[in-house]
Amino acid sequence: QLQLVESGGGLVQPGGSLRLSCAASGFTLDYYAIGWFRQAPGKEREGVSCISSSDGSTYYADSVKGRFTISRDNAKNTVYLQMNSLKPEDTAVYYCAADCRPVSTYDYWGQGTQVTVSS
Repeated sequence: QLQLVESGGGLVQPGGSLRLSCAASGFTLDYYAIGWFRQAPGKEREGVSCISSSDGSTYYADSVKGRFTISRDNAKNTVYLQMNSLKPEDTAVYYCAADCRPVSTYDYWGQGTQVTVSS
């Protein structure tokens, strides 16, 4: 079964850091761009970051640029999202998905991992 599993979320104070992991099972991540998305309470799901499969080029939403870093470790079949200087508005369920397409084009999402930024 092809699956991406998110982990690493939690409760953190404003200004703190978390590292999310997106682990693949049943397939090799090497050939796929991987995107991170998030959905905050009462808001639509949005794209956060993306990393290409070929040259490792990256994309960040303006709201996280300079604070979040996406990376991939193909040997571990895992993509990471390092989140620094977290703000309360980063509170959301975070999801990863193969390819970096518009949210509306995905039919299936994993369980995601909850990130809560609060003092």
